[in-house]
Amino acid sequence: MKCGYCGHEFAEEEGIRGCGKCGKPGRCSMVRCPKCFYENPPELKMVKRLKSFLKKEKS
Repeated sequence: MKCGYCGHEFAEEEGIRGCGKCGKPGRCSMVRCPKCFYENPPELKMVKRLKSFLKKEKS
């Protein structure tokens, strides 16, 4: 995924999940950028599938 603030590209698994400080009830689904800590919404499943498909097409 690409950070909406600094533009750093990272795998969603590398991001920081569930900050616990935003006050949202239940589990927070936002993903923090490991570089600038900006909170980004998680990528949509459709976007993930499209990226996976394009990777397969490249190789």
